[in-house]
Amino acid sequence: MPLLLLDLDNTLIDRDAAYRATLLDFLTEHGLPEDDIHWLMTVDASGYTPRPEVARAMHGRYGDRVPREAVRALLDRGAADRVVLSVPVRTALEKATAAGWTLAIVTNGRTSQQERKIRITGLDALTHGWVVSEAVGHKKPAPEIFHAAAAAVGATLDGAWVIGDSPHADIAGAAGVGARSVWVSAGRPWAGTALTPTRTAPDTASAIDSVVGAPG
Repeated sequence: MPLLLLDLDNTLIDRDAAYRATLLDFLTEHGLPEDDIHWLMTVDASGYTPRPEVARAMHGRYGDRVPREAVRALLDRGAADRVVLSVPVRTALEKATAAGWTLAIVTNGRTSQQERKIRITGLDALTHGWVVSEAVGHKKPAPEIFHAAAAAVGATLDGAWVIGDSPHADIAGAAGVGARSVWVSAGRPWAGTALTPTRTAPDTASAIDSVVGAPG
């Protein structure tokens, strides 16, 4: 069966929206300015900034106003309890499975956080498996994590597609293993890197639908 590899954060789920809501609660809880949300989201960089670096930045900005334990708890928990799966994405996944596609999630991050997101949204029942970078010891765009994802669902990368929002992690990663790709633009212009996607879609549901209807 054809293999479809799917990014998790800001592709299958809106991780940034969930994290933003978590941060707003954090600011309120500790009596910090709500305007700091912009700084915190910039430091986070959609989860790509290593957590120790985020912690150091927060300690430097807030000092004794926020206990170190509170920062650690925030970063350990992330937004795992707030993420949701949209109806259009759920429907697109169900259609892909019905059409005979094998679906695997390929995500960077901490195993506990990412697997909680997968289970709390029901993605564990909508896909055939997943790999998390912490668990396999390789991060996207490394070829090893994509090969691990294919192996996890008993498939190969021959004829595979990759869908994701990151030009570096997802699109360059797909090119590195000879897979076709769809970049989820969310209204952004392409970054202009040398490794361009096979196609671009405005949102994840459209991206999945375009692959499911594509010729082999």
